[in-house]
Amino acid sequence: MFIRSTAALAAFLLASAAPLAEAAEKPTDPQIAHIAYTAGTLDIEAAKLAIKKSKTKEVVDFAKDMERDHAAVNKQALDLVKKLKVTPEDNATSQALTKAAKEERAKLAKLKGAAFDKAYIENEVAYHKQVDSALETLLIPSASNAELKSLLETGLKIFQGHEQHAEHVAGTLK
Repeated sequence: MFIRSTAALAAFLLASAAPLAEAAEKPTDPQIAHIAYTAGTLDIEAAKLAIKKSKTKEVVDFAKDMERDHAAVNKQALDLVKKLKVTPEDNATSQALTKAAKEERAKLAKLKGAAFDKAYIENEVAYHKQVDSALETLLIPSASNAELKSLLETGLKIFQGHEQHAEHVAGTLK
């Protein structure tokens, strides 16, 4: 149930959410769908890196949760756009998310051990806080389709849970 209800929300992990807040115009539903799918894919990549590099059970478990949730979210996002007959539209926000995620993964890839764990989890905490704000102030208000808006609203609640989980894991690291 947790995975299914994550919907569009968890699709936003890893890359900095600043590009979302900097969008010049409100995004359209096809752009929101692209942003959500892109961000989900990027966080799956970050989670895979954490699973590969970390030796800390809590970090690996968190990353596995993110990988699982985002894969489920991306499937739901694809199912929804197919149902709505919407073609996701590439946009500056998706491109900025991709660029930021690539830069963050490059930084994380150079780290090892506790330094990696700390940087990965700190990034997840900060990102979740930023994305909560972007969902509340930009993406949800910009969505015109009721099903997409509902998915984003449900996602926000789950995303806030991800933020709390990341903060908990951060608190366990030394």
